[in-house]
Amino acid sequence: MARLTLIPWSPGDLDLLRRANTPELMDQLGGVESDEQVRIRHGRYLALARDGAGQQFRVATEEHPEGIGIVGYWHHEHDGSPALETGWSIQAEHRGHGYAPEAARLALAAAAAAGETLPVHAYPRIDNAASNAVCRKAGFTLLGEAEFDANGHTLHVNDWVALPTASP
Repeated sequence: MARLTLIPWSPGDLDLLRRANTPELMDQLGGVESDEQVRIRHGRYLALARDGAGQQFRVATEEHPEGIGIVGYWHHEHDGSPALETGWSIQAEHRGHGYAPEAARLALAAAAAAGETLPVHAYPRIDNAASNAVCRKAGFTLLGEAEFDANGHTLHVNDWVALPTASP
């Protein structure tokens, strides 16, 4: 039995997004957002499923149904070709238990269950050893280094890729 449950993003998940808006977590995405920016991002997360463009999830455990993190996938272009992108964030107090790789594998399985077949890319910063380890542990293959725009900030990242898979 899986330790984690991925719950599709809902209007009630705004508080989880606010809890993830910390300097430590947001450093990888260009910095902490204002409350207005968080609300806008929440709206984008809700729109993903509605528009058929992907899905964000609340990462929950039996002990923490309110969520310990966020994971998702969404359509984007990679080198001019259609692809998916994935990303995750696990709250600091829940790190070190293997939740992030498990959540990433579950997100790949959710994408496969939704009929997605495009390659799924993850773009952790090169200096983010933990997220690069998540990619490796979740079964992604390292393609190489790249420059990536995150909210108007250019980041030096590793480009990892996996295919949606039915079993996490």
